[in-house]
Amino acid sequence: MKKILSLEKRNAVLLRMADLVRQEESILLSANDKDLSSFESDDIAMVDRLKVNKKKVGEMVYSLKQLAALDDPLHIERFQFTHDNGLEISNKTAPFGTILIIYESRPDVTIEAAGIAFKSGNKILLKGGKESLNSNLVLVNLWHKALEACDCAKDWITYLNFSREETQKFLEKPTEKLDLIVPRGGERLISFVKQHAQCPVIVSGRGNNFVYVSHEADLQMALDVIINAKTTKISACNAADKVIISRDLPRKMEFLNLLVQSLKKYNVEILTDAKLAGLEGTSQMDDESVWYEEFLDYKIVIGQVPDVDEAIQHINTYGGGHSAAIITKNEEEADTFMQSVDTAAVYHNASTRFTDGGQFGLGGELAISTDKLHQRGPIGLQHLVTNKWFVKGNGQIR
Repeated sequence: MKKILSLEKRNAVLLRMADLVRQEESILLSANDKDLSSFESDDIAMVDRLKVNKKKVGEMVYSLKQLAALDDPLHIERFQFTHDNGLEISNKTAPFGTILIIYESRPDVTIEAAGIAFKSGNKILLKGGKESLNSNLVLVNLWHKALEACDCAKDWITYLNFSREETQKFLEKPTEKLDLIVPRGGERLISFVKQHAQCPVIVSGRGNNFVYVSHEADLQMALDVIINAKTTKISACNAADKVIISRDLPRKMEFLNLLVQSLKKYNVEILTDAKLAGLEGTSQMDDESVWYEEFLDYKIVIGQVPDVDEAIQHINTYGGGHSAAIITKNEEEADTFMQSVDTAAVYHNASTRFTDGGQFGLGGELAISTDKLHQRGPIGLQHLVTNKWFVKGNGQIR
């Protein structure tokens, strides 16, 4: 493990990187244009994630400055105990050591994930996808300039320009000690990493998020939340893919017709379950397995359940463990839903699109974990630490 840099040093690197990203914006945008022009796919989610524009550059700069302003996640005392024999025992946060981040398509991960890992005292290995290579190489070069400007070794942040075969070999027989691997991408990438990794893996899982519209819902609120959760960023893992409504929803057909019309304005393909078959502007899904799918596209399923208990069971059966929302005026019903739904984030009368490290006040995220160990949901720098026991004595023996 590398010697931990001082907080002042780590913050200085982050702020210098923010300046460099802003200064070299045109070079980054030019590199990204090369990536976009050579990317041959009609996967609109991948294209959306790949694209870097002036707005995205601004978000990168803001993320780095926000990280620099946050408290040090290291050396925080979590537990303290004085033994009968006088031993002073404490437990404090400490870096993992070396973290490998494997991701697809998103150059902003080269900023956000690396920044979070670095601020929390870890050495970072970045393995981006070939589709974003030009953008990533520009950003890693800027990281190295920022590190050198602050008298830090460049190997705190390293880019692995590996093929799939080279990546598999590295996972199975790493040429240096790996303490943690975080895959960010589709299910194929995640299963590939879990199959070959020889150290702990945090799964940044799929979405497949649900919104349940209770019979006590504010219908305008429900409409607004669903449209926001589905249409504002279809490539996001916090987007909604499924809507289930209460069988006893007042003005049910009026609401459903308005929802369909509103979704159609965004060219969303609408599928229904058998209970809502024949709804104008929709088609019935032909296979129950569709309930399990994360779409990352302009596509949604609308279904019906008798009550909140069935809604909870349905979400826990088919959902991705990421986010779920209930729209209701009934606080007791909302509490039952939020306590019982097995997802990393639960919402009452709000869009699932807020499941995000920046929105949750974490200063960005390394990933959004759907695992339960060691951290669930958005993983900020506060969570990208392990712990260490410190025991001070004066000759005690047992």
